[in-house]
Amino acid sequence: MTDSFSPGDYFHVYSRTIGEELLFRTEENCSYFLHKYHNHCSLHFSTLAYCLLPNHFHFLIQVKENTNPEAALNAFSNFLNGYAKAYNMLFDRHGGLFQRKFKRKQVDKESYLSQVIIYIHQNPRKHGVMEEFKNWKFSSYHALISQKPTQVDRNFVLSWFGGVEQFQKIHALEQSSNFPIELSLE
Repeated sequence: MTDSFSPGDYFHVYSRTIGEELLFRTEENCSYFLHKYHNHCSLHFSTLAYCLLPNHFHFLIQVKENTNPEAALNAFSNFLNGYAKAYNMLFDRHGGLFQRKFKRKQVDKESYLSQVIIYIHQNPRKHGVMEEFKNWKFSSYHALISQKPTQVDRNFVLSWFGGVEQFQKIHALEQSSNFPIELSLE
């Protein structure tokens, strides 16, 4: 990873587990993961989108203007390490949970930002977890279209898409098969 978490920049951050290991065995695991993410990372990042799937996760983040890049990197690493330790203890397992260090790709084009948000939300369909991605519980899609309190930067994302109706319309029209290969995990 050569991209540092430079203030103001956007990043698609993701990782997957080793082999066929599940990252989330229960809904409580998902809730704990998001709680841990918020506790470690909210000081350094604004969250624009996320999706948790059985063996991997995606976040789209913006590095906050006042953050130190090294502190941001350490916060994200500590979040994942803390989750892995808790997971190992809970499920009486040993060793690494993640396939490699988390990956991040800088999002440096306006069109790419829109595509990454849609890609993240449509990931359950892409991986055959469920056909209707809008029904996936552990995605920021619902947080963005509802009025409930959220840690996701709803105002930024909805403004970016031109409002909630346009956000929903674009998600319905766009197919993940149309996305560039660089959005995939491989």
